[in-house]
Amino acid sequence: MALLCQHDRAIFLANMVTTGEKQFYAYALIAALLCELPECWKVSLLYDVACALQRSLAKWQFMPGWLDRISFGVSIFHAYGHQWVCQLWYHPRKAELWGLSDGEGCERFWSELMRLIPCLRVSGVSILKWTCVY
Repeated sequence: MALLCQHDRAIFLANMVTTGEKQFYAYALIAALLCELPECWKVSLLYDVACALQRSLAKWQFMPGWLDRISFGVSIFHAYGHQWVCQLWYHPRKAELWGLSDGEGCERFWSELMRLIPCLRVSGVSILKWTCVY
């Protein structure tokens, strides 16, 4: 999983070792970003399921300081698959904040790296060493 800037440059990467796109990968990437930025800065985040991510943060009060610092939106391609109410709140074309950003930078990023996936895939049991400084 990757966290990219508005210009589609990779800022942080996470090695997904479980099947599926779990929210804790997104939490880890957001935490890594927010730790590097001054606390007064706000972040605009376009993500395929940003609506579910924001709802989880609010419901479980996970990292309560985050909600004030992040504006959530659903990436363009995925927004049309969401319910109408979700599109009204999270569609990037419905708010001036996003400009013409489409939030599909990760799709383009992975498309460029697709040929590397087979040779870098983890096959078998591996021991993960996780260091986290927050």
